[in-house]
Amino acid sequence: MRKKLILIGGGGHCKSCIDVIEQSEQYEIAGIIDKQENIGQMVLGYEIIGIDNQIETLATEGFEFLITIGQKRTPKVRQKLYNELMRFNAKIAMIISPRAYVSQYAKIGEGSIIMHDALVNASASIGKNCIINTKALIEHDAIIGDHCHISTGAVINGGVDIKQGSFFGSNGTSKEYVASSEEAFIKAGTLFLGEGVE
Repeated sequence: MRKKLILIGGGGHCKSCIDVIEQSEQYEIAGIIDKQENIGQMVLGYEIIGIDNQIETLATEGFEFLITIGQKRTPKVRQKLYNELMRFNAKIAMIISPRAYVSQYAKIGEGSIIMHDALVNASASIGKNCIINTKALIEHDAIIGDHCHISTGAVINGGVDIKQGSFFGSNGTSKEYVASSEEAFIKAGTLFLGEGVE
């Protein structure tokens, strides 16, 4: 019997998450939490059933949760929701697409989702509440801090340290063994040579 999952956020990123969750066959999506004005609307066949203030009640009823709001300029919304879930001792899911490769020697934190065709290699570490998006590559010994979004097709090379709250844009590529600042915003297509290096 599959566990019941509540998604938080009903926008475009939610649609991508639904596709991954359905293919993983690990959870049954029980509904989506979003804005008040969107209650009753459907997202790929799943109903928006409530708003953020129902998290506590749903947590006590044994549902698990996944934050399905995307992240670009700032991690603050995802961080706030994650902290809210923690405050209510909610169970937070971790999702890996069956089309992704995650090494048995890698670590993935709760609340993170590894999307289709992503690669997470040996001794890589992914923090909590992260998005490792479609076709992203996380190489050996790389560290992705909590609340990061590694966007589509990005390449994080060996030993890189992407600190918490950072966004690494689509098709960006890092040099090996460099580090970002916290809440860094690394634009799409960037060759990232490390913080403070041009």
